[in-house]
Amino acid sequence: MPQISTQEFEQLPLRVHNFLAGVPLHDAWVVDLPRIRSGITLDEFLRSASARRRTVSPPVRALLGIRLFLGRVFGWDREPAAFASETFAMRLTATDLSMSLVPARTHDGMFRVVYQFENEQLLELANHTVHGAMLRALFETSTAYHFYLGVYVRKVSRFTSIYLALIDPFRKLVVYPSLLRSVCVAWADFSAHSETSAVYRDRPPESG
Repeated sequence: MPQISTQEFEQLPLRVHNFLAGVPLHDAWVVDLPRIRSGITLDEFLRSASARRRTVSPPVRALLGIRLFLGRVFGWDREPAAFASETFAMRLTATDLSMSLVPARTHDGMFRVVYQFENEQLLELANHTVHGAMLRALFETSTAYHFYLGVYVRKVSRFTSIYLALIDPFRKLVVYPSLLRSVCVAWADFSAHSETSAVYRDRPPESG
């Protein structure tokens, strides 16, 4: 699963570049998906994928379990008291709010939605280790779809840099590749469902 440069990611026509100005882009990834048909949006794909719950791979599940255990022991995962005033959702404009298909601060697993447009979704997570954001975007070409994943991290303390350095190998070698593989699997399911729906939609009505 290819990791791409900051420069390549920032050339994409995305709202997030201006929206998170001043928040460092930690890394970015892309995965190519087969072109099933034209006009598929990220919102359509995410809604379909959310209806088919998938478990993460055993290595990722084990790492997540360890991380959550440590978070409980050391109190890392509590949302800071100041989060209400520091959430990225405070940056939303009236236009952003009107365009978002999901209300800001809606829970999405461990994250909260900042905004979700047709082809761009921004989620955030704040605790005592980091204030992070995850960007998911989908672009269509004549031959494929490109699914992008961008991770932004804002420091919350001197411990943030140490924490990121400790988990960096696991994120890049295990977590993100597993996450993007799950996107590919969800896309394959989405494709099969779309083809089945098309067959039933195009089937002539039965007589009698």
